[in-house]
Amino acid sequence: METEELITVLLVDDHEMVRIGLAAVLDTEDDIEVIGEASSGQEGVRLAQQYKPDVVLMDLVMDGMDGIEATREVLKICPESKVIVLTSYLDDEKMYPVIEAGAFSYLLKTSRANEVADAIRAAVRGQSVLESQVAAKMMNRFRTPAAARALHEDLTDREMEVLRLLAQGKSNQEIADELIIGIKTVKFHVTNLLSKLDVEDRTQAAIYAYKNGLAE
Repeated sequence: METEELITVLLVDDHEMVRIGLAAVLDTEDDIEVIGEASSGQEGVRLAQQYKPDVVLMDLVMDGMDGIEATREVLKICPESKVIVLTSYLDDEKMYPVIEAGAFSYLLKTSRANEVADAIRAAVRGQSVLESQVAAKMMNRFRTPAAARALHEDLTDREMEVLRLLAQGKSNQEIADELIIGIKTVKFHVTNLLSKLDVEDRTQAAIYAYKNGLAE
């Protein structure tokens, strides 16, 4: 009788106790093996490249490289890996961007241990799992046909803030300073909003903002 291959999992979370708890729980599962733990997004990307895990359990809010950027980078170097977001956050400015970055499933840290394990198994089978509140948000967002929505309605709250400041002629560094976020995060939001508004550059984005009454 052939032994079933273990599902390899990489944990990425900047809270040591969360990693310890997750590792302890998952190690009780016969078919799941935690092969690495990362305390930052940067370390998560490095370990993903090293281990090529089947599944990455990814926190969203971390110092330096956050879970959104880390998800994007992990999937660039390990396209076969499945990223499962495990977070305490349900706000749009984090949820939609990480799903757009390629996250396969989205769970809250209030999930039960067996739900996390089942989501890991489902991911390997190609089945996505979304927290019920996340699924409801996604349904509400896409229920209205895209053609009936203004392009800026797809912007997150944070992207809207960046757009307003961008329309005021502020540089990426000035935006970062005002919103108290990293300049890489600002660049990420600018790239996203340009794509969502279907414009080619910051000037066109500013014009769009003024035409639609989004900037003073």
